Amino acid sequence: MIRSFALTSLASFFATACAQQPGAFQQVESHPMLAWQKCVTAGLCQTQAGWITLDADWRPLHSTEGVDSNWYSYIYGVNTSGNSLQLNYITQYWTTSNPNGRNMGSRVFLMADNTHYQLFKLKNRETRFDVDASNLPCGVKGSLYFVAMDADGGMQKYPDNNAGAQYGTGYCDGKCSRSVRFINGEANTWDWSQIDEWRGNGFYGSCCLEIDAWEGNSISSALTYHACSLVDPYRCEDVECDYIYDKDGCDFNSYRNGDTTFYGNRGLIDTTKKMSIITQFYTIDGTDMGILSEIRRVYVQDGKVVQNSKVKISGMSAHDSITGDYCNAQATAFGEPNDLHSTVDLSRILHSIGGWCWQ
Repeated sequence: MIRSFALTSLASFFATACAQQPGAFQQVESHPMLAWQKCVTAGLCQTQAGWITLDADWRPLHSTEGVDSNWYSYIYGVNTSGNSLQLNYITQYWTTSNPNGRNMGSRVFLMADNTHYQLFKLKNRETRFDVDASNLPCGVKGSLYFVAMDADGGMQKYPDNNAGAQYGTGYCDGKCSRSVRFINGEANTWDWSQIDEWRGNGFYGSCCLEIDAWEGNSISSALTYHACSLVDPYRCEDVECDYIYDKDGCDFNSYRNGDTTFYGNRGLIDTTKKMSIITQFYTIDGTDMGILSEIRRVYVQDGKVVQNSKVKISGMSAHDSITGDYCNAQATAFGEPNDLHSTVDLSRILHSIGGWCWQ
């Protein structure tokens, strides 16, 4: 649910400015803190100082310069405490300029400092986070994913971007999102069409590598890898945005793969309870520089380690992780467009991938 904006507001704003920059008023940006841990081995972990910033697409175009920590919660429903993050779906709020304010959804990025996103090296490593999906019904989802954004939000690369990561700029994903309001520091107003109150599409799309570590709710969830033919973030044009990246992705969804009792309310992974989501990135030779060959899911719940479910679909082997063979077999079994699956090469995932996103 990407919140968009009215074309009339854009037209009046861009009559005076086309570059992406902070607003004229001196509202100080204040990023909420969010601690996380980096572990060398099991039990040997160090707490890292982190912060979050709100995606530029959720920010007002010209009313304030920044979002202070109180407004993150009051307007956008974003709350942090220690190493915990809570995102509320709909927030009703009151301000003098908007007495009947309503915000829907949010997307935030983990930051290394005030002006840079946190980058992660995924090869030969694993990530772990806890999820409470008990209040996410069918039709609503939460997400945590990695996208290969520029660490500074594109400020150094694009002179028209004067806002940068501090203000949540530079978003891209494996679906080549065309609803991004600014791409490479330029307004995405050409051929803009409004879809609904919150979303629209422009002529350009913003593409980059994407790994969805978890997308789900209390009913179902998926681990998804979006293959691509390029490595660096890329601005696509019109119909090009539909084929240059694997928009559908190669996903591992236990329910879709035939095990309907593995994940869900009172399932083997019981979504009425908190769970830990572990994503492991194996290389072919077990080194950080080796070719990535497998992405594997593991769960921990009630103190017990639970291995991922196995595929139970006719015509497919009993895969339980994402590999090149699995992606090709899945596309064939479900009769889906093969897109880039026929040339899936997990080594395309960068050694460093930036923008740990929650949505």
